[in-house]
Amino acid sequence: MALTGRAALLALLGVLPVALLPSGTTVLLVLLVLLVAVAVDVLLAAPVSGLRLARGGATACRLGESVEVQLTVGNSSGRRLRAVLRDAWVPSAGASPRTHEVDVPAGERRVVTTALLPTRRGDRRPDRVTVRSVGPLGVAARQGRHEVPWRVRVQPPFTSRKFLPEKLDKLRQLDGQLLARTRGQGTEFDSLREYVVGDDVRSIDWRATARRADVVVRTWRPERDRQLLLVLDTGRTSAGRVGDEPRLDAALDAALLLGALASRAGDRVDLLAVDREVRGSVEGVGRTDLLARMVDVTALLEPALLETDGRRLVSEVLRRSRRRSLVVLFTALEAAPLRESLLPVLSSLTARHTVVIASVGDPRVEELATGRGDAASVYAAAAAERTRAERGQLTAELRRRGVEVVDAPPAGFAPAVADAYLALKASGRL
Repeated sequence: MALTGRAALLALLGVLPVALLPSGTTVLLVLLVLLVAVAVDVLLAAPVSGLRLARGGATACRLGESVEVQLTVGNSSGRRLRAVLRDAWVPSAGASPRTHEVDVPAGERRVVTTALLPTRRGDRRPDRVTVRSVGPLGVAARQGRHEVPWRVRVQPPFTSRKFLPEKLDKLRQLDGQLLARTRGQGTEFDSLREYVVGDDVRSIDWRATARRADVVVRTWRPERDRQLLLVLDTGRTSAGRVGDEPRLDAALDAALLLGALASRAGDRVDLLAVDREVRGSVEGVGRTDLLARMVDVTALLEPALLETDGRRLVSEVLRRSRRRSLVVLFTALEAAPLRESLLPVLSSLTARHTVVIASVGDPRVEELATGRGDAASVYAAAAAERTRAERGQLTAELRRRGVEVVDAPPAGFAPAVADAYLALKASGRL
């Protein structure tokens, strides 16, 4: 049972007769009137325990998009339901409005709509539906709660999708219009043509030349059905914020762009998210379902506040990729974690696979490095320069070990990773 504002107003009006005729009898009469009004309202209000509630509407959306979820209220009682309904969701779901007023005749149904504007990835679920059924006098109400389960999966926004047409144009040039003139690990024979100035003499087909009057060269094209493994480091460093978002979110965006591009190129793409445990994976999914599956899995990934186990990461990669693959590791270029966990076991990975380490750079470091206005700015600039120097030394060391490094700020990170993939494909190193 719940009292409304009208009950408080009646109690306030009851002060007048008590003030005019101050006696115990007057007080009891006023209280009796209030109690009778409350009892009548509670008895005549439609019951809430027998309501039939069901949900419908959106089950998924991208972060930053608004979707709607419907709640159907069925009144199976013989009384008219006049109620205030609160459909509560977790705060990060961004639900509005907070309450709904419903008027459902006996035996009928009504639908109320709640708009969601989520502020975080992952599964957003409702809490409870609270219904306050008000009586005909509006003094008191019956109140009850119902569990009506639902789930809206909030997926990564995939803002780098806008770069996909440009990268596909480059891919078509690479794969169709501009055939490779030299052979590499990732190329296969395409056709023969006449020699022109500038062709590599190593591509001359001497047997075909002997059968013709002109010098003939072989052309090569990038191989298809190469294997890519996208590895997301979900350890402590992925929780660091670069700009307005965690480093992990920038990595997810770049991984989605690279996965979409590589699948269009005819390559096989798998995904692995790991720190000390495997947090998610996508394996053996066809081209048509790859992006949807990656989006669904990455929606649930959150940074774990612990150090990544480099040995576990490398062992998982080697176990899942038996043939030579391109391994793109999305992690932070921080000296301490990499030197302690990854570098000691990196050689076992580079011996079998082509490895790219992709890291989101912090543009704030570049800004601080230029500060010279006062003592605080000078100290900040010195710290920024030290950070840049350590990052440069680590990058040089990784490249000496045969690792390609992509280090770009958030705005250009996803296209930079895609360009690195295209460059490796063009040079035949996949």
